[in-house]
Amino acid sequence: MSADATPVTTVTRAPERRQRPLSSARAGERRAEQRDPFLDNAKYLAILLVAVGHAWEPLRDGSRTVTALYMLVYAFHMPLFAVISGYFSRGFEAEPRGIGRLLRRVAVPYVVFEVAYTLFTRWTSEDPDRPISLLDPLYLTWFLAALFIWRLTSPVWRLLCWPLPLALAVAMLATLSPSIGDDLGLQRVLQFLPYFVLGLLLRPEHLRLVRRRAARVLAVPVVVCALAVAYWAVSWMNYAWFFHSESAEELAAPAWYGPVMTLAAFGCSVTLVACFLAWVPGRRTWFTALGAGTLSGFLLHGFVAQAAKYWDWYEPAWIRQPVGEITVTLVAVAVMTVLCAPAVQRLFARVTEPRVPSAGFVQVLRRAFVRVRRQEG
Repeated sequence: MSADATPVTTVTRAPERRQRPLSSARAGERRAEQRDPFLDNAKYLAILLVAVGHAWEPLRDGSRTVTALYMLVYAFHMPLFAVISGYFSRGFEAEPRGIGRLLRRVAVPYVVFEVAYTLFTRWTSEDPDRPISLLDPLYLTWFLAALFIWRLTSPVWRLLCWPLPLALAVAMLATLSPSIGDDLGLQRVLQFLPYFVLGLLLRPEHLRLVRRRAARVLAVPVVVCALAVAYWAVSWMNYAWFFHSESAEELAAPAWYGPVMTLAAFGCSVTLVACFLAWVPGRRTWFTALGAGTLSGFLLHGFVAQAAKYWDWYEPAWIRQPVGEITVTLVAVAVMTVLCAPAVQRLFARVTEPRVPSAGFVQVLRRAFVRVRRQEG
């Protein structure tokens, strides 16, 4: 789901040979070869969990099993995307081209989909006066706001001696500060920050460690135990801690709960992320190409999820039976798979990945900013 998901590769060229320009088809093949299939596989499988988690939301009441599965998924699927986003941000530099790319690949989709979701919510919630606010991310657009801030600050985190402990300290302090508010989803930005910083610190050799056979075998009992704990904790634990969107006070908990739960959730989430990655295939599969379309799938599936509630797709009694819950899960997987397909990527590329030259985009924004300042003056 990371906006810049193509890892940078170094190619050594012979000085005396001059390569011919590739045709568009061959260029696409070359880019596909340069992508790491392991990471694309991980992104696709993780985005399925995002869709399934949203599909399970209306089914939680009255089903302890669904609630336990929901809790387990939310314990690691967004931390996983934060880690992957950090991993792909290792080479980001705060220079005009990099900032321009960040603006057009993250900021522009944020603005477009924030407006689109607001208009769609006006219809589905029958609230025609709902304001459009770019400072208050609606539904799932918070991740784009967070990604923009994380990536913009990534050069600073790479310069620090102990970036991960500092990021954890920031997240812990955020749980003590209800006054942070909802602007730009700042609570989530700060509380998910350690996972992004962890991704910045990862190297390919670290990912190879979790892909060993021993790691795959060990992940089985760990996940089984995690599911058992989730099933046991349903009746007494507030799983909203895994949303990382509120302070301890807002969750009606003592202040000291915030830092403790931050550390506990971090340990739990990172362990489950490692278990998930251990099971991800490293070779190219039929769904590897879909991993490149997780951003479009992520941004588009929210309309389907909201429409399902608006049209009362969850009203039939059989939906809340085991066969209905399985059906909902399979439909969510199918819908997300379609939304990640290359054809859908191309259809919505103008808003999810607008092809505006980075330098030119920065110049346009600079002129617009100067024009606004003159009008204000």
